[in-house]
Amino acid sequence: MIQSPFLDVPATDVEDRECVRLAQEGDRRALELLIGRHQRWIYNLALRMVYHPEDAEDATQEILIRVITKLSTFQGRSSFRTWLYRLVVNHMLNMKRRGREPVTLSFDEYGRGLTDTPDLDLPDPKTVPADVQLLVEEAKIGCTSGMLLCLDREQRLVYILGEILGVSDTLGAELLETSRDNFRQKLSRARRDLHRFMHGQCGLINAANPCRCAKKVQGFIKAGYLNPERPLFARAHVVRIREVAPKRVSELEALDEDYAEIHRSHPFQDGPDFIAAMRAFITGPGFTSALDTE
Repeated sequence: MIQSPFLDVPATDVEDRECVRLAQEGDRRALELLIGRHQRWIYNLALRMVYHPEDAEDATQEILIRVITKLSTFQGRSSFRTWLYRLVVNHMLNMKRRGREPVTLSFDEYGRGLTDTPDLDLPDPKTVPADVQLLVEEAKIGCTSGMLLCLDREQRLVYILGEILGVSDTLGAELLETSRDNFRQKLSRARRDLHRFMHGQCGLINAANPCRCAKKVQGFIKAGYLNPERPLFARAHVVRIREVAPKRVSELEALDEDYAEIHRSHPFQDGPDFIAAMRAFITGPGFTSALDTE
């Protein structure tokens, strides 16, 4: 079981604080342990913010470099988890637009794109290099992940934290430096906008909608949205977000749970191991210059 940093477990913060103390004293092994503990969660948060794995890798590496260069400023006034993920949140909100992240994308535009993608039979299994059912899963994950890009960055981040990763309104308010009421209001608006679109467009939610993942596979391949030789999201054996994110203790209606379950059923990706890259950064000439600019 992967330990979620969003659970209120005091022992986890004690372990993080000890790693921070040792890292601040120059213990690189402690720093690597700290990175190893949080890199997967940061990567999965970034992946849902920017959609494409390569862009998520770039964002995660930028964040980890920032964590390293800022670590000396952590003075223990809050939990390390809050300090770290507040830094992550600020970076996600203010980072430069990624190559595949649209400047603006409305739900209307996204809906037209799905409607214009023709409904076709599944490809012949002999003509594609991947299992056909895996390609259907790839279409499902890719399409429903793309829907998140129709939310503005703050809405997207609030929805990912509160609805997908199960962050409480108390922690969400801390991370966004706002009130619990404001966090809940932002989450409610993001949920309303996304769920309204899904109810009107997605066959996974509303059986009356004609859109079906299996019927879009061929169209997505032809449009270049899905590469059967290199699926971005679907894997044969995966851990699902619902298995690692904390159970939410909120007053959500059962219908809202159904919508959220689609995104919580997405894979919790391993992502690359950033420790080697961070080790090279720490030992390289860029480390001292990065510290000088902070």
